[in-house]
Amino acid sequence: MCSGRVDPEFIIRAFLNKIDGVFIGGCRLNECNYTTHGNYHALNIALLLKKIMEYIGMNPERLKIEFMSSGEGILFAEIVNNFTKKIKEIGPIGKAEKTDQKILESRLKEISKLIPYIKIAKKEKLETVIKDPAQYKDFFTTDEIERLIDSAPSYYIDPDKCQACNICIKKCPVDAIDGGKNLIHIIDQEKCIKCGTCIKACPERFNAVKEIIGVDVPASISEAKRKIIRKSKKK
Repeated sequence: MCSGRVDPEFIIRAFLNKIDGVFIGGCRLNECNYTTHGNYHALNIALLLKKIMEYIGMNPERLKIEFMSSGEGILFAEIVNNFTKKIKEIGPIGKAEKTDQKILESRLKEISKLIPYIKIAKKEKLETVIKDPAQYKDFFTTDEIERLIDSAPSYYIDPDKCQACNICIKKCPVDAIDGGKNLIHIIDQEKCIKCGTCIKACPERFNAVKEIIGVDVPASISEAKRKIIRKSKKK
């Protein structure tokens, strides 16, 4: 599999499954077999996640990426053995960081939900080809990650503007919107992955979906108030 297909979600999922370390191996930089340079994308993903791991209290050395050719078996074995040794020195995930397992799991789940938003917000940087290894360390900064997480949006459907057209429901990739015919739609904040698909799908004439940053999402209206009563057309 091309390292360019490595998704941040794969790595977060591994840590949620209590894997102590994740290793990514890719083709040598500038030697992409598919001319897509997916290995640079994988590098940027790793650099981004290392900073996120640090932000949530995880040792970033639990994630490692290296580049080599398929003919360098001895080098591969050496790198993997050294990484395995390093992970054993660090210790089990959570315990080594002296962080409660449930707290760490909660933080990882929150990051997992933000992955679609993060990929959109950092799309340009993730597509950057970094030629100088000296730039790796500060390509993503701690302050940048903090701003990224703190400014994560939530989406809310204004009950006074929703026309129950079902368009956002059909477009939502994770079925996070509840609704139906003549029923005001509601976004399940636990399921929402903050991708912004709903706000793009909502017709401009309705403008019912709102982006909310930095404040709590308004409480959903009661079931009794969700029914839309259409006015009969005059004959």
